[in-house]
Amino acid sequence: MDVFTALADPTRRALLDLLTSGARPAGDLVAAFPALTQPAISRHLRVLRDVGLVDVRAEAQRRIYTLRPEALSEVDAWLGRYREYWASHLDAIEAHLASPPGEKP
Repeated sequence: MDVFTALADPTRRALLDLLTSGARPAGDLVAAFPALTQPAISRHLRVLRDVGLVDVRAEAQRRIYTLRPEALSEVDAWLGRYREYWASHLDAIEAHLASPPGEKP
């Protein structure tokens, strides 16, 4: 599985969102999704770990998960093309809106 496939799942994206505020124990992550079982969250965390989006470390009996933002560089590079596309289109819209009515920019 690749990063894009892992991010396609809304639960995995929500787990990453929770980790943006800092490292969290697995129990806290499980508690954040009361509709899902602990094994289901563990499977999602394993996928995120396997694609390199999170790290896990043991602290006594607990597993602490941490976001690895550098793993999102592949997604950022892909999105970069679309940022350039939208920037040029938004510049054209801005020019159109700034021009007097009936006059082409």
